[in-house]
Amino acid sequence: MNVFLSELAEAKLLKLSKYLVENWGLKSSDKFILKLTERIKQIAIHPDSCPKSSEFKNSY
Repeated sequence: MNVFLSELAEAKLLKLSKYLVENWGLKSSDKFILKLTERIKQIAIHPDSCPKSSEFKNSY
């Protein structure tokens, strides 16, 4: 399964990443991005491991 972020999600993630770097340091930001990437890969491999979105058809 292909997993991708919406444009809004990408923009919010970039803003969050900048916030983390400014307030908690690069290491914290990198750690967060790594964990998020791992979860996205998990969803791609095991799409039924999380509930489907009630708002967006065929989205998790």
